[in-house]
Amino acid sequence: MPHHTQRPTGAFIGASWTALLAGMGAYGVGLWNASMALNEKGYYLAVILLGLFAAVSLQKTVRDRLEGIRVTNLYFGLCWMAVIIAIMLLAIGLWNATGLTLSEKGFYAMAFLLGLFGAITVQKNVRDVALLDDAAHAPINERPTT
Repeated sequence: MPHHTQRPTGAFIGASWTALLAGMGAYGVGLWNASMALNEKGYYLAVILLGLFAAVSLQKTVRDRLEGIRVTNLYFGLCWMAVIIAIMLLAIGLWNATGLTLSEKGFYAMAFLLGLFGAITVQKNVRDVALLDDAAHAPINERPTT
């Protein structure tokens, strides 16, 4: 069954970038202003970077499979594991963070999840636009039929 891609609207592209930048920005500002030790800040920074990369990689593998591009089950499983591990590392870190109030813990969790959502949607939009641009520039006889 062929997959038909629609061009994302400007509003959806803008909302996606806003979610990504707001999530990453809030998380980063929170870390910058936090009174925790530098090694703790490094832990939380590494966790969000792992989460962002893992989420984008997972979105790409799901999309590859949807478009008939072969993705090994091993890599697909590793992508899922990396996303789950990043979320678990954040949850464990926040659970054990005795120096953070409950509202601060919630702030980090929400900023983290907003950043992951934004990363996934930005990746989807980039992929959709690239696919449609490639199709628009293909010779007439190679363009997909609808």
